[in-house]
Amino acid sequence: MRWLFPLVAAMILYSGNTLAEDHSEFFDEPFQNGSSVTEACLGCHEDAAHEVMQTTHWTWSSRQSFPGSGGEVDRGKKNAMNNFCIAVPSNWPRCTSCHAGYGWKNANFDFSDESKVDCLVCHDHSGQYHKSPAGAGNPAPGVDLLAAARSVGRPTDENCGSCHFYGGGGDHVKHGDLDTSLLKGDRNIDVHMSPDGAGLSCIDCHTTESHVIHGTAMVVSPGGVNQVQCTDCHDEKPHGDKYLDQHVDRVACQTCHIPKYAKEMPTNMDWDWSEAGQDLPETKDEFGLVTYHKKKGRFRWEKNVTPTYAWYNGEGEAYQLGQTIDPDQTVLLNSPVGDRNDPKSKIHPFKVHTGRQIYDTKNKVMIVPKLYGKDGYWKTFDWDKSARLGMKTVGLDYSGEYGFVATKMYWRVNHMVAPKEQALQCTDCHGHRGHQLDWVALGYGEDPIVLMRKARKAQQQEETN
Repeated sequence: MRWLFPLVAAMILYSGNTLAEDHSEFFDEPFQNGSSVTEACLGCHEDAAHEVMQTTHWTWSSRQSFPGSGGEVDRGKKNAMNNFCIAVPSNWPRCTSCHAGYGWKNANFDFSDESKVDCLVCHDHSGQYHKSPAGAGNPAPGVDLLAAARSVGRPTDENCGSCHFYGGGGDHVKHGDLDTSLLKGDRNIDVHMSPDGAGLSCIDCHTTESHVIHGTAMVVSPGGVNQVQCTDCHDEKPHGDKYLDQHVDRVACQTCHIPKYAKEMPTNMDWDWSEAGQDLPETKDEFGLVTYHKKKGRFRWEKNVTPTYAWYNGEGEAYQLGQTIDPDQTVLLNSPVGDRNDPKSKIHPFKVHTGRQIYDTKNKVMIVPKLYGKDGYWKTFDWDKSARLGMKTVGLDYSGEYGFVATKMYWRVNHMVAPKEQALQCTDCHGHRGHQLDWVALGYGEDPIVLMRKARKAQQQEETN
């Protein structure tokens, strides 16, 4: 008996948006693979897979428009470029180990096959379910699928973090504000998520309807739709102090309330692919983290990092595959849109990740290299061959000439919210001791308080004259 049908289904279906957690009685035979678990789930939750398949957790792409896109385009993790492991196409089995599905190993993956939806990656409570690191999203060998199926419940922070904490190839690599330290319970790391703080879970802010999870990353969704905002829970003017509340009009909540990120675990700040392939000794830094690896090049790690601040109006620009570049300039793979004169813009904190990566020196486009698998760079250490295979996969011309160009990416900092007593104070940003913000970079020339005082003094002198 693999599952029980309509009579029992009434007992285990959703109550509101809450999934009943005791499924231990409904499965009594071992499962052979992930898809057989999904088929069992669909015996009662018959619409669940269809709902998941409408989300970007499944499609890794959506139709969207954003500044510089030239209209509505197909954009998402599936075809975005980054300066970590660079791109998904031709590297599927490794990259898609975090896909919410099973078996996306090449360009022919069937996105319409409901049995390929992975229910367990979001709903497992057994603590032992995980995916194979290069298994195209399939469960790792040795995972007890029966135990996982019996344990299911509402998504936990561990479920979300099993993918989102490990972006870029490992814990605390890509997102400076997302790593496993958020699970450790210290309110100084994140006052929202810690048990001695607000005790919130990911899904308390990233609310879900029909499996569509509220929230997007600016890198893959620069169009700015479906974002989580602090004001989803907090008042627009929360401080009860007119001077502080005036700041809310032009300063994002995160700017004052996340003065540092990567608080416990260092995050990768620079990745230089141009040095890969050399027979150099593997080196480590003060944190014990690798700073040179033959397969991946040279890294720089930082801990307890002060964010970079920039104006942001909710939209971003992003490099699209095939766009030409100026190799004499740092290539912005993505960036926030906004400026001081834009009334919709606010000062936001970002992690800025820099790198050097391969590009076509003749066609002046960024190259999608094949890194993983047969004939990939990690096997051959042949950049030319890697470029030919990768560019063929995405249907772009490759001239046969390559070099390396400096790149930059902006990652929004939204997590690791400090307790209010650790929020930035006036003198952290203003006055002779204020060094948190770069006022010149933000378009002021100098501290706006100083500018205000100068303007007031000039007005007084004018009135006197």
